[in-house]
Amino acid sequence: MTRNVLVIGLGLIGGSIALSCQKAPNTKVYGFDLYEKTRQQALELNIVHEVVDDVILAASTADVIIFGTPVNATLDWLDRMKEWPLKKNVIVTDTGSTKGLIMEKGAQLREKGITFIGGHPMAGSHKSGVQAAKTYLFENAYYILTPLENELEEQIKQLEDLLKFTLAKIVRLDAYEHDHMTAVVSHFPHIVAASLVHQLHSEQHKYPMTSMLAAGGFRDVTRIASSNPLMWKDIVLQNRDELLNQLNSWQDEMNRVKSLLLGSNAESIEEYFANAKEVRDQLPKNTGAFYTTYDLYIDIPDYPGVISELTGYLAHEQISITNIRVVEAREDVFGILVISFQNADDRDKAQQCISKRTKYEMYMS
Repeated sequence: MTRNVLVIGLGLIGGSIALSCQKAPNTKVYGFDLYEKTRQQALELNIVHEVVDDVILAASTADVIIFGTPVNATLDWLDRMKEWPLKKNVIVTDTGSTKGLIMEKGAQLREKGITFIGGHPMAGSHKSGVQAAKTYLFENAYYILTPLENELEEQIKQLEDLLKFTLAKIVRLDAYEHDHMTAVVSHFPHIVAASLVHQLHSEQHKYPMTSMLAAGGFRDVTRIASSNPLMWKDIVLQNRDELLNQLNSWQDEMNRVKSLLLGSNAESIEEYFANAKEVRDQLPKNTGAFYTTYDLYIDIPDYPGVISELTGYLAHEQISITNIRVVEAREDVFGILVISFQNADDRDKAQQCISKRTKYEMYMS
């Protein structure tokens, strides 16, 4: 018997899930997007087995419906869905990065006899759109499910059986625990990154060369400030209470730092950074949310052709790279050339490849 999966919203996340679901046996994946151009591209790129124009008709035959839409859009879709003619045992899920409001809508669907299980694949990319979709986007990332209390185990297992083809680490959490933890490790850091960029911008009026020196650590710390502002507007508003709590904690922490500076106690200041280093060094590697880069820093000499020489070595061993950049201000980074890879295996292979052919010092980040 064929399992029908309908993915609504064929951007980076929805498209990548659709590709993963195609690997599941006896499964046919349908796709819908509001934009006709996106639907056409999804078909041309084989993101789905079939695109549909009538979303309600497609939903009526679906066994699993997955929303790959932003949270605000998903909330609207869930309201409309209450009136759709759906299969009795249909399972509905989403991919939003906040879960509180979504699960409130999910509870309303349950009253209509519809199973809703919240979902959040914690991976992403600096690219967007259906063209950026890929089958391995979620590999080894956390994929969090937030079922309602007393949800049928059988229904959750069915969804997990489908999502295992994303190759993600599937875990279950309470929706409000999820929103608290993602506020700590994802949402609030975006606010901090944006604030640092604003601070840099204000400095440029008096010290215009400041931005030219903003390399290395500053670029790494603020990279996420380049994320989609519309998406982050929604996330901040939806997780407002948790973010206000984090902001209060952050201000307490900054007051502690201010006290350390006022006290000028060298030992206490060193201990502050040492404790932070210890905690940071013990963090699990490559399991974070959203876009993760696998960077290799290489201390190369400055002579013509050295970069093409290195990329030639990688090409010879068929090791793909996702980005390459030269760091000009090097006060707080290891190496002048930074090469980014899709996964840790490619980065490890690249390090071995370059080590065999050169004596350049390298550092992984």
